[in-house]
Amino acid sequence: MRRALALTALSTGVSLAALGSAQAVEIEYWQYVFDTRVQAMDQLIANFEEANPDITVNHQTFPYADYQTRVVAANVAGQGPDVAQLFYGWLDNFIAGGLIQPLDPEVFPTEEIEADFFPIVSAMERDGQYWGLPTAVRSLALFYNKDILEAAGLDPESPPQTLDELVEAAEATVERDGGGNITTVGIAMGMAGQDHQWWREGLVRQFGGQPYSDDGRTVTYNDEAGLAATTWQADLYLGDDAVTQVGFMDEPQAAFRAGRAAMTIDGTFRLGAFGSIEEFEWGVTELPANEDGMRSNYASYFANAIGARAEGEELEAAQKFLAYISSPEAMEIWLDVVGELPARKDVALTEENLSDPIYGPFLAGLEYAHTTIFVDEAAQRQVAIDMESRMSLQGQSPADSLAAAAEEEQAILDDFYADQ
Repeated sequence: MRRALALTALSTGVSLAALGSAQAVEIEYWQYVFDTRVQAMDQLIANFEEANPDITVNHQTFPYADYQTRVVAANVAGQGPDVAQLFYGWLDNFIAGGLIQPLDPEVFPTEEIEADFFPIVSAMERDGQYWGLPTAVRSLALFYNKDILEAAGLDPESPPQTLDELVEAAEATVERDGGGNITTVGIAMGMAGQDHQWWREGLVRQFGGQPYSDDGRTVTYNDEAGLAATTWQADLYLGDDAVTQVGFMDEPQAAFRAGRAAMTIDGTFRLGAFGSIEEFEWGVTELPANEDGMRSNYASYFANAIGARAEGEELEAAQKFLAYISSPEAMEIWLDVVGELPARKDVALTEENLSDPIYGPFLAGLEYAHTTIFVDEAAQRQVAIDMESRMSLQGQSPADSLAAAAEEEQAILDDFYADQ
């Protein structure tokens, strides 16, 4: 009960010093390197340590590509973080690897989590136990370069609102040199970015399908609707009339930042990086609707969880830290520094945020967003990347490439559920 009271006090901004102090203790917090996320966490750690002078938080960061491997290796060596960041889609792998431990319901009551956080937090629950909590949630939106739209004769204050309008805007803004090579894309694309999410949870649903069965065990996008969605997206980069090029300037966000893309689809986490753009004016709008006005989006988040080896005073300190970085105060700081939306509904859904021209479209997207329950996020993402590569580089038809992707991903699901 004392721990629960202390955590409640911390989340509402009351110093734990008033509740008594423990012996000095050090804990490790690990996350992957993303500049604004590192800056925000450094600020949160400073606030936490000021309120808890008996706790030191050592902040360790690793390249994204190496992060999961480093967590696994540390655990094998009997070490590892006391609090670790993980993408919600990694949860089953982290549980299976014995990398994290479930949250103590006496400290983090289930009913409070489900009442206070957006419903997508349920992706961190398995068999009635929660394994982590997010500081922020993300959805997707369409970023657009107002200068490029205006130069093409389009109204920069009226960005595309439908899929047809997106194609028309991309056709109007794509630029080529004398040899026909694209020099500015109408829309920057690539499944390695966020387009695999747009395809899976946006376009497949907008063309009348759904990506997986309701229980998540069966791939269902290899049907007429899935083929229509895949073909529509592939048409943007295939053929003589292509409005984009997969891999243009290596990645979509780089092309957009360089002013070489009229549009790109990305998440709230990109706001911090795009906020430094001074060469042109940009805006954000909701993902375009289909011809019937139906919109669909993808919502995701990184959560923070308690390391499997945390115990005793380190466990209690880790719980206090997790409570703080999941608090309203922390979420406000994260929104300001990173641009990701608060994971608590009452912190996110303020009148100011809803009316904000940047945050508003992302918040609107949460209303109709879907959260894919990955069993192996990296492998399932690679399936989409490979599908795109077969079409863009090898000339494989959308039908054949889609069928191969469905077979590959079904094998991933079957392997996972065979062990359940």
